[in-house]
Amino acid sequence: MIVTLTANPSLDRTVSLPSPLLRGEVQRATSVSQESGGKGVNVSRALVASGLETVAVLPGGDSDPVLAGLRDSGVPFAALAIHEPLRTNVALTEPDGVTTKINEPGPVLSEDQQEALIGLLLERSRGASWVVLAGSLPPGVPADFYATVTRRLRSTRDGAAPHIAVDSSGAPLAAALSGDASGMPDLLKPNAEELAELAAAAGFATASTADELEADPEAAAAAAAAVVRSGVGAVLATLGSKGAVLVTSDGAWLATHPPVKAVSTVGAGDSSLAGYLLASSLGAAPADCLRQAVAHGAAAASLPGSTVPAVHQTTPDAVTITALRKD
Repeated sequence: MIVTLTANPSLDRTVSLPSPLLRGEVQRATSVSQESGGKGVNVSRALVASGLETVAVLPGGDSDPVLAGLRDSGVPFAALAIHEPLRTNVALTEPDGVTTKINEPGPVLSEDQQEALIGLLLERSRGASWVVLAGSLPPGVPADFYATVTRRLRSTRDGAAPHIAVDSSGAPLAAALSGDASGMPDLLKPNAEELAELAAAAGFATASTADELEADPEAAAAAAAAVVRSGVGAVLATLGSKGAVLVTSDGAWLATHPPVKAVSTVGAGDSSLAGYLLASSLGAAPADCLRQAVAHGAAAASLPGSTVPAVHQTTPDAVTITALRKD
């Protein structure tokens, strides 16, 4: 079983435009859709679509539209009751797949609510193979929250803790590299921009921009290797249409997929992580976990809104794996 924690879940509304976004103008949408979202929720949705057991842990009132959406879509969840409404995020997608996102901050979580949410996660993650800590943090939650949760999971499992994956950005992601090894995840899932920031924080000597890392997979692998040397178990770095790089202590690989017509990139990175975890749960080797990650990400980009693919909608056989140098 794979348990996800989404501390700042959302109702994700996707507005499809018939032409490029025009600032200051009136435009009529061609379609509008909405899904229960947040990175961890999206991972659980993708796992459910492929028949894998999962539980999404999140805050939210019983009548909140986010929880209602999870019920309607058959995603198992455990919610910490709060009185404030969860946030709504809006994604504007253009015909060529360019996406503009507007994310609300979310409700404030008090220290007592944070402790209760951790307790709920500890309870529901017993026997889990993976725990995914994903997304932004709501107001009131310290940046090292995920590192704290990681240490708590490991300290209460007597050596039988699940593998822990972190997919976040900004200060919460940077905090995943701070402190001792007990707070570092087994897997980090940055995009190219986040990888550049992480590599700099890990002391990587060669500064690179996101565009440079996407254009040069060897540089991306070297940057990810610097993060692994800091104590993280593995780095799965998604590089947009250029594929993804996986670096572990044992090797580095690039995976690419033939071009797809991008409809919406919302949730593509979350689907990539779900594909990796799906393959890992089936005992696949690291390179094959990467293969499924890229297949899932490509399938998600070809689907409308924040729709997540099932495994039968992916094409892992179309993915090319190339071994890379990591230093």
